Amino acid sequence: MVAEFEADLARMRTREGMKIAKAKGRLRGKKPKLNARQEAHLVALHKAGEHTSAELAELFGVARSTVYRAVERAAGNKTPSG
Repeated sequence: MVAEFEADLARMRTREGMKIAKAKGRLRGKKPKLNARQEAHLVALHKAGEHTSAELAELFGVARSTVYRAVERAAGNKTPSG
């Protein structure tokens, strides 16, 4: 029962700390592997069609899933013409 109480206190302190960090703008999460310029370059190479996703992943030092997400984000940012 005492251990459970101590665990609850630790959880409460952790939540309070995260709330304070968020208010100060310091709670951001994991940094992206590619900056905006690198991602744009990766997407341009992908659109050119000369490299596979695996080749692009190796070239940029990221996982294939990162390549897929970058291409997906680029496709989602386009506004439909009509």
